[in-house]
Amino acid sequence: MKKLFAIVALVAACSFAATSNVMAQEEAEEAATEQVDTAAVDTTAAEAAVEEAPAVVEEESESLHKVLKTKFIEGDAGFMSLVALALVLGLAFCIERVIYLTLAQVNTRKFMAELADLVAKDKVEDALALCKATRGPVARVSNKALICLNSKEQNDIASIERAINTEAEIQGSYLEQHCSWITFFIASAPSLGFLGTVIGMVMAFDTIEKAGDISPTVVAGGMKVALITTIFGIVVALILQLFYNFILGSIEGLTANMEESAQELLTMCVKSPKCQK
Repeated sequence: MKKLFAIVALVAACSFAATSNVMAQEEAEEAATEQVDTAAVDTTAAEAAVEEAPAVVEEESESLHKVLKTKFIEGDAGFMSLVALALVLGLAFCIERVIYLTLAQVNTRKFMAELADLVAKDKVEDALALCKATRGPVARVSNKALICLNSKEQNDIASIERAINTEAEIQGSYLEQHCSWITFFIASAPSLGFLGTVIGMVMAFDTIEKAGDISPTVVAGGMKVALITTIFGIVVALILQLFYNFILGSIEGLTANMEESAQELLTMCVKSPKCQK
């Protein structure tokens, strides 16, 4: 009997141990499954966030593009196209002037020092070659003066000074070339905008006359055209004015370099043995 109880107790103990092991294993598997599910959810959320971020940026950029396009159309495509054309043509002239003036800028002090050294050594031909190899208005004025100095008929002080002044005026006109077109587009852009404003007001009054009502809904259409064209015209004028101010500053700098170099050049020619005193 005692053996029977012992066997039953042993079986019960083994069964309990087995059950405990199974339950612990199941709990471990459930915990692992939960961790995997949580990681999967986090990964999915992260991927969704990553996918949503570019979508939001793309949506914002598209919305800005759509807004500009919509406002361009609402501002009456005819007048807005004229304002856009003024911007494109004005920028084309501005870019051309900026490139020309940038290429015309050289190290004036270094150039004049080399030129003075060659003229002092009576190497006028080498000085002329240096002028031809150097770009910019200062080199062109120096070249004209040295041509007179190297000649036998116009190597006097008066002729050299006259040649310097004449060439300086010509180079100054080259620097200011096409600037009148830039000022024209600066003035025409807001003028076109104001023209759209006036036409928009006329459209608004026509709508009021036809509807027989002065409610905001009736007036809004024409007023919107008026305001949008005015805004775009002023913005275009401001953009072109910034470029124009930069261009004027560059022209003033180059003109000052020419005037200073002209004085040095005249002194240089007077000291040359080829100059008739």
